[in-house]
Amino acid sequence: MKKSFDILIVGIGGQGTILASNILGEACLIEARRVKGAETHGMAQRGGSVESHIRIDGKFGPLIPPGQADLLISFDLLEALRYFHYLKRGGSLVVNRHLVLPTSVYMQKIEAPTEDGIVATLSQYNPCILDADQIAQEAGSPLSQNVVMLGAASRIIPLKFESLLKAVKNLVPKKTIEINTRAFEMGVQAAAKCYS
Repeated sequence: MKKSFDILIVGIGGQGTILASNILGEACLIEARRVKGAETHGMAQRGGSVESHIRIDGKFGPLIPPGQADLLISFDLLEALRYFHYLKRGGSLVVNRHLVLPTSVYMQKIEAPTEDGIVATLSQYNPCILDADQIAQEAGSPLSQNVVMLGAASRIIPLKFESLLKAVKNLVPKKTIEINTRAFEMGVQAAAKCYS
């Protein structure tokens, strides 16, 4: 029987998925919780897919099997569509309303999925969808959208709010602590309507 809380974070290269997973790992260490993690990078430097597996209190390997994730945090709509099969029945989905289509769509002139079509497909999981890019901009830096997403998912993650925020402060560049603290808190506020 699975006792871990499994989180899959997905995005495209440059969106900060690895930093987000490191923040979760740091928060686990702050709480003296067991944590296992792994990342896969698909040509991340060229905008390819990046996935980070985080297993809190897990006894088994670091990779989450399909159909077992308790939470999927996606920094891009297309990545949510690509990975939502990892969610278990009743799992939670937090998604950034951001869509980057692969170059192949334009080069091969194939029909691309639309934002509305992706949202409709994901609706079976009652996703929390927010514009993390806009929120990050309002917080002071577009680079903080990954921290916005962690704030938005913090209600679901079985770690204390204080531990998550301390982990953010420990791992982001010192000159961006204030911005990232604000981004995290704004993410929490933005997601409140999803859970009310």
